[in-house]
Amino acid sequence: MIYRRLLGFPSWEFKSPFAELERMKRQMDRLMEGFGGAYQRPYAGVFPLINLTESKDSYFIRAELPGVVAGELDIQATANSVAVSGERKIPAENKDARWHRREREAGKFSRMIAMPGEIDPNKVDASLVNGILTVVVPKAEVAKPRQIAVR
Repeated sequence: MIYRRLLGFPSWEFKSPFAELERMKRQMDRLMEGFGGAYQRPYAGVFPLINLTESKDSYFIRAELPGVVAGELDIQATANSVAVSGERKIPAENKDARWHRREREAGKFSRMIAMPGEIDPNKVDASLVNGILTVVVPKAEVAKPRQIAVR
């Protein structure tokens, strides 16, 4: 019995030392699925969701911030990153309300976005329209591509 467990007898294949733990984890996950919504893994969502795009002269950060007021945002830029932080507030429900689903969360958030190249932090511009934050981040002069004339 011990040979079978340690050496994988009758097959002589190598087994990962963590294979048994993985098998137990899969079994526990299957067991917990039977409880439906009572058991959920902790989920650390990333808020706000962002898109980072680039043009010849600038980077564009677009973030979904529904329900956030522009005056409550704090945007800071360094030579190679942009930080967006603030707080999302959701109006309180009636104390007698029965919850059927709760997916929207309130609270403070902070995102640090590493830029792919050097930026000019003094010329960063931001606007918030219909819950979409758009941050225009100009590239530093050293990071902009230069056209080289061939002679």
